[in-house]
Amino acid sequence: MHDIGYLVDNVEKYKNALIQKKYFSKKNTVAYVILNKKPVVLKWFAPGFKNNMQNEYSILKNLPSSINTPNIIEKDEENNVLVISHIFGKNLCNIINDENILISIKQNLMMYLAKWFYKFHSYFHENKNYRIRGDSILRNFILTNRIWGLDFEESRLGKPVEDIAAMCCSILSTEPMFKNWKFQLSKIFINSYKDYSNLKLSKINEQISYSLLEKIQYRPDDEIIFRKYSERISNIGL
Repeated sequence: MHDIGYLVDNVEKYKNALIQKKYFSKKNTVAYVILNKKPVVLKWFAPGFKNNMQNEYSILKNLPSSINTPNIIEKDEENNVLVISHIFGKNLCNIINDENILISIKQNLMMYLAKWFYKFHSYFHENKNYRIRGDSILRNFILTNRIWGLDFEESRLGKPVEDIAAMCCSILSTEPMFKNWKFQLSKIFINSYKDYSNLKLSKINEQISYSLLEKIQYRPDDEIIFRKYSERISNIGL
């Protein structure tokens, strides 16, 4: 994967970009820059991921403003780059995992997050077919005076329960892991989503259990604890 500096140094249209911050990404190169005096995010897709770029572009282009997501400024197909508006806020993962923040605030955030997912699933719902956001992790959300969703390249057709379970898995498995209050937050998130959507989310515990096992391939050092809680959730629930 190229560093963002390579793009800025070698592609004429980005040569006046001032790099402000680089973001972690498993597949692509992502950075917040000042480009033409405007704050934007450059998302440079790796070779072989052009379909992911088109997927994310399509989602961001089609979602209404009522579902809080960044705006597409440009799709640069020649260089496999999306130029996206920058959202100034705090990452939801850092907020939820900050043990100095009141649990009541986090509980409210779970309800707002559930509403975001409900609105996303409802917008793409047709008959019994749903599009899910995919890669449903806390780090893909930003808090300003509202919650914003980011990173849609893994969006696909699926079942809402997959998104909800993946988010619960993210809540539970980010540090500090598997605290009692995190199980409580996950329950609030699930119940809030059910209240908004009237969906039963059948086999939610099994799906969360499966999501934890999936994480082992990316975090092999946590295999023992992930298997422990995967089995617990599968057997007795959250």
